[in-house]
Amino acid sequence: MALRSRLVSLAAVLATLLGGLGLSFLWQKDAQAHGVAMMPGSRTYLCQLDAVTGTGALDPTNPACKAALNQSGATALYNWFAVLDSQAGGRGQGYVPDGTLCSAGDRSPYDFSAYNAARSDWPRTHLTSGSTIKVQYSNWAAHPGDFRVYITKPGWSPTSQLGWNDLQLIQTVTDPPQQGSPGANGGHYYWNLQLPSGRSGDALIFMQWVRSDSQENFFSCSDVVFDGGNGEVTGIRGSGTDPGTDPTPDPTDPTDPPHTGECMAVYSVTNSWSGGFQGSVEVMNHGTSPLNGWAVQWKPGQGTTIGSAWNGTLTTGSDGTVTVRNADHNRVIPPDGSVSFGFTATSSGNNFPVGTIGCVNP
Repeated sequence: MALRSRLVSLAAVLATLLGGLGLSFLWQKDAQAHGVAMMPGSRTYLCQLDAVTGTGALDPTNPACKAALNQSGATALYNWFAVLDSQAGGRGQGYVPDGTLCSAGDRSPYDFSAYNAARSDWPRTHLTSGSTIKVQYSNWAAHPGDFRVYITKPGWSPTSQLGWNDLQLIQTVTDPPQQGSPGANGGHYYWNLQLPSGRSGDALIFMQWVRSDSQENFFSCSDVVFDGGNGEVTGIRGSGTDPGTDPTPDPTDPTDPPHTGECMAVYSVTNSWSGGFQGSVEVMNHGTSPLNGWAVQWKPGQGTTIGSAWNGTLTTGSDGTVTVRNADHNRVIPPDGSVSFGFTATSSGNNFPVGTIGCVNP
């Protein structure tokens, strides 16, 4: 699919605050896992599929996605996989306030508050009541734990705020199998879900991923409609006239760089101005042993040229692809830890990469 080759590179959290002053500053911290529902697609996942263009810019066609981008900004959408609360510890009702379930109780390091909006025009997955579907949940960082699957009760309206009393638990799955590599667009957990029978019309499937090795939890809201569908998605770029379009990326998409397993990288714009910007990349080690040496690769957006980098060694290929390798002082990343590097760039306003940013062999 054309959508698959245009999948977005993914933004992250870490800002290199002193880089704009010409100073080098190393951050090292615990790495955060990442994941959200891909089938049925969550609001953040489907909105990034709708918004991404071939140049790396965001131009959503769905009105709900457009409003969310305007309210919460590009960083949240480029971090579609990181609707998280690092201290949730399996807590739900009574801890996560009603009306904020789709934004992890507004405790994420990113602003996902716009994705709580009570409106009926979010992208939707079409399903058949009583059927069995294969759930796919991103394993951007893979960890053990439980997936709690809820669905709204009959009579719930998408134009009302989502609260815990609107939900019923229909499944709990522990440590499901995985397909595709962690840290890649298409990698995911998967399992079968028996949908409730006797349902019709709009509904929402809410999932809470409760890690067993950390207090960190992930939250995911997927809009669905029970109308006899078989997983078709409408309301995103390329859908509507062709409801059979599959928005799920191929786990072996050849446009992905050759990810190196436990090493993962995420990208953010920390400052911008007319004609340029400052960026930061967090390099994470989700392995159980120290990572000795790392390299990150991406292709800058159209009209963007990376000028200089700190806390890493920058090289640029003949096709414009950028590779940043570790410096001596941040070569080793401890288990479940991370480091970051910063850079400056000239830009015509397109500050995000084309395709996926990822770790490659150093």
